[in-house]
Amino acid sequence: MQPFKFILIAFLAITCNGFSQTPSDFLSKDFHKSKRDALRAKMPKNSVAVVFANPLRNRANDVDYVFHQDPNFYYLTGYREPNGVLVLFSENQTDENGLVYNEVLYVQKKNKRAEQWNGKRLGVEGAINELGFKVAKNGEDFINDKLDFKKFDRVFIEKFNDDYRNSAREKAEVYDLVLSFKEKADFNPKNFLSPLKKQIYEMVKSTPIENSANVAQIIGRAVAYDASLKNDEDLMKFKEATDVNLKKDLQQKIALKLNAKTNIDVTFLSRNLATLREVKTKEELVLLTKAVRISAIGQVEVMKAMKPHMSETELQGIHEFVYKKYGAEYEGYPSIVGAGNNGCILHYIENNKTKVGNDLVLMDLGAEYRGYTADVTRTIPANGKFTEEQKAIYEIVYKAQEAGIAAYKIGESMAKPNLISKKIVDEGLFKLGIIKSIDEKHPYYPHGTSHHIGLDVHDPGNYGNFEENMVVTMEPGIYIPEGSNCDKKWWGIGIRIEDDILITKSGPKNLSAEAPRTVEEIEKMMAKKSVLDDFVLPDLDK
Repeated sequence: MQPFKFILIAFLAITCNGFSQTPSDFLSKDFHKSKRDALRAKMPKNSVAVVFANPLRNRANDVDYVFHQDPNFYYLTGYREPNGVLVLFSENQTDENGLVYNEVLYVQKKNKRAEQWNGKRLGVEGAINELGFKVAKNGEDFINDKLDFKKFDRVFIEKFNDDYRNSAREKAEVYDLVLSFKEKADFNPKNFLSPLKKQIYEMVKSTPIENSANVAQIIGRAVAYDASLKNDEDLMKFKEATDVNLKKDLQQKIALKLNAKTNIDVTFLSRNLATLREVKTKEELVLLTKAVRISAIGQVEVMKAMKPHMSETELQGIHEFVYKKYGAEYEGYPSIVGAGNNGCILHYIENNKTKVGNDLVLMDLGAEYRGYTADVTRTIPANGKFTEEQKAIYEIVYKAQEAGIAAYKIGESMAKPNLISKKIVDEGLFKLGIIKSIDEKHPYYPHGTSHHIGLDVHDPGNYGNFEENMVVTMEPGIYIPEGSNCDKKWWGIGIRIEDDILITKSGPKNLSAEAPRTVEEIEKMMAKKSVLDDFVLPDLDK
């Protein structure tokens, strides 16, 4: 090769790499392929799985929300755009040209005008080259292809939420893709029975009419659990019916529904993907650990920066600035910053108190980094010092968390940390006189301690026993809102401490340990100078 040509090629390579300047540490295409292979291995013969991307969702008028991919779809494909479909076959298929394949990814069609407004699209070529699919097609092809879903013994889909709309901007939006699938697969929601509905139908069918009053009560309780049952006209009529002949007619109609045949299954995918996703690979742990550490450092910087004159919104902004500084794309969930009594609202997201004053501030936030989200909570005094009452409650929560974390061991039940923490909290509240007996039922600790994190802040899982490379939160809390049945000095204290724990062979590893947790460590961190102390903006009200 001539020297000049070599230098030119090298220059172009460096220039192109420099100009790209986009994140390169997403999950690899081999990771996503391995998950498709793992799911396929669980599929029975002559079956097909159909997984849809998330749609764009409208915010207002002609403005959409920032797009976020469906986690299961991303897990299996790596595709980060809307309007896609993955079709996964249990066995090899052969097309009319003799091409053998076992999966097809349908993607948004390349469109110069749309890309000028909203950014580049991967297209079919990108899906093949960058995502590693052997066969990729445009979304319109999914509508036009003669896919015969009726020939399969089982067709696996996730339950349709039907929360997408037809904006008519594209010829193959998720709205159109789902509609096409329903037509091809002869999808009839009346033939689909959820596990709960099937159980109730079985009960209606097998229970003698003279005992139907008991079944009616069970239906009433089931409706409170799953409101969609209200849409079942026959079931609701049976619940309210008093005429024996009418009940018998309804019983027969429900029995016929029970025997309706369909090859569509809406439980297989969610169940098996939960099993796959609850244990993380090394590749996932790199990204998840970074998300957690970013979130912990956000807590540290807010500890140093917090002042009583600040608003909840300002504190939220500092957290999220740290996330962006590290390149995190999003928050993993709406940020919770609650001062005083607001901290007693578990999912408080208004964050609109204009001054946090001398209150405790509960901050439950998590960065999302390359799709993986953390979930870290700290509760700190806005003025830098815990009061006697705040410290007393905090120490109970901290003790409960420490004892719970110690139980995060391979083979241990995931329910155990929660039971341990509940016992410690009850004993602590009783000792302070907030409850009258250790066995008293009270509203001060209304949630559990442990959930998986990953592509979702509440990642799916089976919640059996801890396994190596699970990442699970530990988050005890005590919340005593104003007006509680205890001494007023405790009112308005809401405390939660939440950390993200990696299960290892050598015991639990706290991935968010960089954010101080003890009273002494928090007060010491809050006494440090913040880089934001001298960051003063003009007063717009003068």
